[in-house]
Amino acid sequence: MQSRIKAFPWQELLLPLAAVVLALLIGSVLILYVGENPLTAYGILFRESLGSVRNIATTLQRATPLMFTGLAVAFAFRAGLFNIGAEGQLYLGAFAAVWVGISFNLPRIIHLPLAIIASMVGGALWASIAGFLKAKLGVHEVINTIMLNFIALFLTDWLVTGPFHGGSWVPETVRISPTAALSRIYPPTRLTTAVYLALVAALVVYIILWKTKRGYELRAVGLNPSAAEYGGINVPRNTIIAMAISGALAGLAGAEQILGLNNRFIVRFSSDLGFMGIAVALLGKNHPAGVILAAVLFGALQTGSAAMDRLTAVPRELITVIQGLIIFFVAAEFLIRRILRLKEEA
Repeated sequence: MQSRIKAFPWQELLLPLAAVVLALLIGSVLILYVGENPLTAYGILFRESLGSVRNIATTLQRATPLMFTGLAVAFAFRAGLFNIGAEGQLYLGAFAAVWVGISFNLPRIIHLPLAIIASMVGGALWASIAGFLKAKLGVHEVINTIMLNFIALFLTDWLVTGPFHGGSWVPETVRISPTAALSRIYPPTRLTTAVYLALVAALVVYIILWKTKRGYELRAVGLNPSAAEYGGINVPRNTIIAMAISGALAGLAGAEQILGLNNRFIVRFSSDLGFMGIAVALLGKNHPAGVILAAVLFGALQTGSAAMDRLTAVPRELITVIQGLIIFFVAAEFLIRRILRLKEEA
């Protein structure tokens, strides 16, 4: 088992790169169909996303929450768990952050870290429910995390439109205290110091998974729970721990949105960031470095698509198609390997 539990080989990047190239090629056919030049359209897309410091900052801002949710999904997957609940964990983490942001009057050096920690605790506790149900009752995590997503959405809807309503006609809370807000790095863009936190989170995830005993146990459980249990590893405990850490990472995405961008909780503020994290994790091969790169790519596609839509006849929805194609090609490789493995075992 030790030989199988190893760090991410950089050769594994070839498949995601091939998936991106194939998706762009198919996208070129669609661009030609609407009467545009693919080179011109893609040139605009990448120039507007990576062609200047301001554009890069905007791309990183869009990529930052995807880094957190991608890391959340990847961490759980390494432990053999498919966390579909990052969206709900994001919302609970966001609400915990906004509650701290509006409820206390503290110095910035205390208030901001406290709000960030609260977001991690909120996400971790929400994900731990799914981990407990999986570990103790055998309820599949895909089912219970999907259900918990809906509960989280409607629970925060009620909290924001009810006891925590800010008094305006918009379903939102009051603004958080300035001492709990993240700082902007490159105004007038909305890039905040959360990007640094995301990079630190990726490093911490790598250290936990590949440099600690706990990480070895988590990955052993992910590879073969029966063999791990036979080797003396407590599978239920590690299942709960993995889901809790995964939820804490998703909660940080909520903190980034609340403390850095909106400065208040707005009902349904997330644009499916939790679900996008699944795509980012798959493209990043469930490795922290891969997740960061995949998040930047998705952020660049989102940033450039608006300009491509504005300056050409290519609709921005094409980018959604390209993202779907990328995930299709990555998932196809996973399915092929799984089928071949089943044939070998048969």
